[in-house]
Amino acid sequence: MQLTPFAALALAAPVNGLIRFACSQLVVDRIDPLVNPGMVPSPHLHQIIGGNSLNVTMDPAKDMPGESTCTTCQFTEDTSNYWTAVLFFRARNGTFKRVPIRPNVGFDGADGGMTVYYMQNGLADFQQRSKVTAFKPGFRMLIGDVLARTEDQANKYKQVTYTCLQDMTTRFPETKNLPNKPCPAGIMANIRFPTCWDGKNLDSADHMSHMAYPANGTFDSQGPCPDTHPVLSNIKSFILPFHQASMTDSCCSVPVPQLMYETIWDTRQFNDPKDWPEDGSQPFVWSMGDHTGYGSHGDYLFGWKGDALQRTMDTPCYVTCPTLTTQSIANQNKCKIDRTVKEDIDSWLPEIPGGPTISKKY
Repeated sequence: MQLTPFAALALAAPVNGLIRFACSQLVVDRIDPLVNPGMVPSPHLHQIIGGNSLNVTMDPAKDMPGESTCTTCQFTEDTSNYWTAVLFFRARNGTFKRVPIRPNVGFDGADGGMTVYYMQNGLADFQQRSKVTAFKPGFRMLIGDVLARTEDQANKYKQVTYTCLQDMTTRFPETKNLPNKPCPAGIMANIRFPTCWDGKNLDSADHMSHMAYPANGTFDSQGPCPDTHPVLSNIKSFILPFHQASMTDSCCSVPVPQLMYETIWDTRQFNDPKDWPEDGSQPFVWSMGDHTGYGSHGDYLFGWKGDALQRTMDTPCYVTCPTLTTQSIANQNKCKIDRTVKEDIDSWLPEIPGGPTISKKY
């Protein structure tokens, strides 16, 4: 049997500071506290995981660990919030059905959600020797372009991809567009965030400019950071312009972890070619109306308790970590919040919630 990267990591020793864990669904709702804070409803639907202190504004000064009474993530110290758009199937008659999410390998029983990784080196580097500095309270970021509809536009975001799962261990190849053929085990949407930080801002106006990909190569190949994002900070105290929070501790000249999401969209019930468009194109559409797949994006609001993430990244650790408290999947499934926007998202629908313009007409 093919040994997948995460299986190999579980067997390799030592593994320093790579954590992989499941987070069940917190809510599926038409809100976007990062891009559209306070807007109800937001333009498109998201599937959201993490701590239950989530609200529609998420002020950067908010004490997420202090206000959360539960989290959908396996490690109870993680009350961060993570989200992506939602995938829909479009039938030949023009109606839409939300695609469910299935649990990843090793996380049977998880109620939807995603698999989250924090890494010091690329996923295939079993030793994870690099030193990273954990994100700070108030840190947030976004990757991907909701409006991207061409490969050139999508290529700006180097590691936002898809894997057509032949079985649950498939991890390659990855594509920038949604798969154009039925995927026997589902479609995995992969989102790897940039790791080059500007060294000072916990956020930026577009929620992306304070972060960058390596100047050449990728995080996996240990490409150098651009001069604009050197991942250095000797500043002792200053006021951050986008959320009025001060950073009073100095940061080290080391990168932040690579954050990665894996979401497995369970497309198996939609794999009959007779249900696909007659022109042979693929039938899946993101909740913002993107039929190409190029508009995939992910949002992140850091919300770990105290120094739990830093201690964990400094410790030989994989799934069960001595620095963290692991709750059962049954318990993480219990953590839910009510939807803010009351609308039908589960039936066969005449249009995607919010009525976005679909990028391909049938």
